[in-house]
Amino acid sequence: MTVPFLMTWNGVQLRRTSWQDGVEGTNCPIPPGKNWTYSFQVKDQIGSFFYYPSLLLQKSAGGYGAIRINNPFDVPIPFPQPFEDFDLLIGDWYNADYQDLRTSLDNGEILPSPDGILINGLPPYQAVLDFEPGVTYRLRISNVGLRTSLNFRIYDHMLLLVETEGSYTVKQYLDSLDIHVGQSYSVLVTAKNVSGESYYMVASSRFTDFELFGIGIIRYPDSAGVPDGPLPVGPFFRDYQFSVDQARSIRWDLSVGAARPNPQGSYHYGSINVTRTLVLENGVMFNGNKKAFTINGVSFLQPDTPLKLADYFQISDVFSPGVIPDIPNSNYPPVFGTSVIYANQRDFYHIVFQNPAEFLQSWHLDGYNFFVVGMDAGMWDESKIATYNMIDAVSRSTVQVYPFSWTSILVMLDNRGMWNLRSQDAVNSYLGQQLYIRVEGPEKDPSEISARDESPIPQNALLCGKAVYP
Repeated sequence: MTVPFLMTWNGVQLRRTSWQDGVEGTNCPIPPGKNWTYSFQVKDQIGSFFYYPSLLLQKSAGGYGAIRINNPFDVPIPFPQPFEDFDLLIGDWYNADYQDLRTSLDNGEILPSPDGILINGLPPYQAVLDFEPGVTYRLRISNVGLRTSLNFRIYDHMLLLVETEGSYTVKQYLDSLDIHVGQSYSVLVTAKNVSGESYYMVASSRFTDFELFGIGIIRYPDSAGVPDGPLPVGPFFRDYQFSVDQARSIRWDLSVGAARPNPQGSYHYGSINVTRTLVLENGVMFNGNKKAFTINGVSFLQPDTPLKLADYFQISDVFSPGVIPDIPNSNYPPVFGTSVIYANQRDFYHIVFQNPAEFLQSWHLDGYNFFVVGMDAGMWDESKIATYNMIDAVSRSTVQVYPFSWTSILVMLDNRGMWNLRSQDAVNSYLGQQLYIRVEGPEKDPSEISARDESPIPQNALLCGKAVYP
């Protein structure tokens, strides 16, 4: 390519090495015409994830793909072995080139509604899954789009939800499944005992000005091709209550193992004392005629030196703590700043995402899974803690916050490094709706850090900005 490039691993917890995270705050971009090799070990984790380009809205042009992390051999999956796994990457699509989209945003313009929905990068009727009669398939479905929530369904076939982003869920049958930007799910689909038939599968837009459809085909042996039947009917595309009720119904299966043989429920997150509470509220600010997005009144300003490198080389004038407050404060005007939250290794954080806007928000934390303990309409206050699910809340890395609502998570910060917390709406994060959490230990000098706690700087680390080897 003729522009810089980075790849990030959405939902994959890189063990002790944010050096490999592939976002602008941790890595120097790979220069045009050059190459760079990522090398990382996955933290104790299984499940369905994806990768994508993290710079310059390149994600809107593709470059994404699925990631499967399988169970260890001594940990059985909590359902019969499927006949086959299929990866389904669904997402919104803009006909405009990603560079033109970025230029529009830089000029203060608002992106229009997407032009369509793709399934595995393909237009309507082109994505095809071949089913054998009577067997069960695992579909790993990820929303890799720029900013649009989607609903997935298959005509006359039920979806059995079994996993999301590394957590096995309590099994439930669904007619359709809402998948918000950045989220991944696994469902089991049992094929019918038929031949010569085909059926539509659909990914349709949610909460948009008008409904858009990505259409694929489930094809049985001897099928003539395009189905005769109608598209499967989903929820009304502006129906938030359907989505809220479905999200609340998803629970962690406490009785099964995942990356380890012991049950998922052996980790009693509800009995851990909270170290710190953050209330993070999304907002908007204007710089002349240009819009920027904020968290607690701060729109993230990316310095020319990645934060991770500045931290390692102890460059003092790149970022500092205290730029972003722990709770929103309307007494101060919004500003640009390099927001970094300082945290200690093994702190247990309570984070509330407060959404005062009329549009759904989707949030992601690199390097971690967190427990989604509560969500509801209105403003959050401490009385809402009494309503939290402190037993079997699902553990995941991307969560939605509905309009004029809040969502609360709990997270153990046991993975040292510099980790990006961002809006999964690529436009919002590009225009400032992100921050970093710096998880550190007691060592004052980076050379004193044990490789057991954090991997050393890679030998092939790219340098840029103010970061140079001494």
